[in-house]
Amino acid sequence: MNITLEQAEKAIAVAKAKSVALDTKMNISIVDAGANLLAFARMDGAWLGSADISLKKAKTARFFDFPTGVIGSLSQPGGSLFGIEHSNGGLISFPGGIPIKNSNGDVIGAIGVSGSTVENDHAVAEAGANSL
Repeated sequence: MNITLEQAEKAIAVAKAKSVALDTKMNISIVDAGANLLAFARMDGAWLGSADISLKKAKTARFFDFPTGVIGSLSQPGGSLFGIEHSNGGLISFPGGIPIKNSNGDVIGAIGVSGSTVENDHAVAEAGANSL
């Protein structure tokens, strides 16, 4: 089961609206169930370097079906996932990536957001993920 382009575009629209409400500019990536990029938006003035981070956050969230902040808490020195960010061609283990689920609770994709504080990145990603 995959997220559709229509659903991805809706998630991006909601995430953009949350970003505007927070007065920040974001890069927003949506990946499908196979962690393939499906949709992307870079808001005017958003940091160029955050485009790659948003995609890696989305992929990380989908690879492990956890919010990236949870993975980050488990990957600290002494943690059960210490060093995981070096796997899979580079993962992001701080907030801003969230799995997207359908109404049955099945993971159908993920959203990754980057361009502000990790708190804002998470809030924007959460808004997008919850829009479905």
